[in-house]
Amino acid sequence: MSNLLEINNVVKNYGDFRALNDVSLHIPKGSVYGLLGPNGAGKTSLIRIINQITMADSGSVFLDGEPLAPKHTADIGYLPEERGLYKSMKVGEQALYLAQLKGLSKTEAKKRLKYWFEKFDIMAWWNKKIEELSKGMAQKVQFIVTVMHNPKLLIFDEPFSGFDPINAQIIAKEILQLRDEGATIIFSTHRMESVEEMCDEIALINRSNKILDGKLSDIKREFRTNTFQVGLHTANPKEVEASLKENFTAFPADFKLLGNELTMNVKLGANDTSNDLLSFLTSKGQVQHFVELIPSANDIFIQAVSKNQ
Repeated sequence: MSNLLEINNVVKNYGDFRALNDVSLHIPKGSVYGLLGPNGAGKTSLIRIINQITMADSGSVFLDGEPLAPKHTADIGYLPEERGLYKSMKVGEQALYLAQLKGLSKTEAKKRLKYWFEKFDIMAWWNKKIEELSKGMAQKVQFIVTVMHNPKLLIFDEPFSGFDPINAQIIAKEILQLRDEGATIIFSTHRMESVEEMCDEIALINRSNKILDGKLSDIKREFRTNTFQVGLHTANPKEVEASLKENFTAFPADFKLLGNELTMNVKLGANDTSNDLLSFLTSKGQVQHFVELIPSANDIFIQAVSKNQ
């Protein structure tokens, strides 16, 4: 898979403060790429450089094989965390204006807006002012004006802010559909459950430095600890627990099953396999639960950032 966006050794300073320190990212075409990090890590500075709001002090940015230039504005759609709609303008009037700024003719803009407004069932909002809408309603309008010109690159910064769970799921499905239709998406959020659901690859920035990046599945594999949640129905739970601790690294679990099963977390040794543990358990009773503890995006975020303090 070739890259749509290549960021090479980018440095950005604000006076004596270094916001980005030699950051490089390669973002594949047709992917959802999670741009993650604590507040103040440098994510917003990088997004502003991609949008040409500010310029890097050094390094380079390429979009679809070309050095990033003003002409690429029409190839990018940006949904900022701080929403940018004019509150006193009518919804339809504002959407048409923003569409034409992205290079659409008025006729084409009306056609595309009609498609999206009907899709979201919001045609009744056309003559309302933004200030008359709820935060979630205004967020839908903002989403539409971000995507309606079919840009190659979409940047969503906390796109689910202001949405209830149902509308958040609707927007999530639309984002994935845009990816499937060929768009490349940068997805910045603090909601790690959304990262699990949406992202193909991630990068984690902390204190102005990239501290990890790659496919989410590969990063999970790297952070795995070979620890299993096990639940066992046995007549002798105390004896089995003692035997587990003799043969493996076993410690109390923080999950419950429906019955009175023995529940433990078990970490395998370097020479142990999951089959070894399963064979041991089946010799001691009836296995009710056997699941590897795969690290979540939230676990990885906390662990990686903590090591980088």
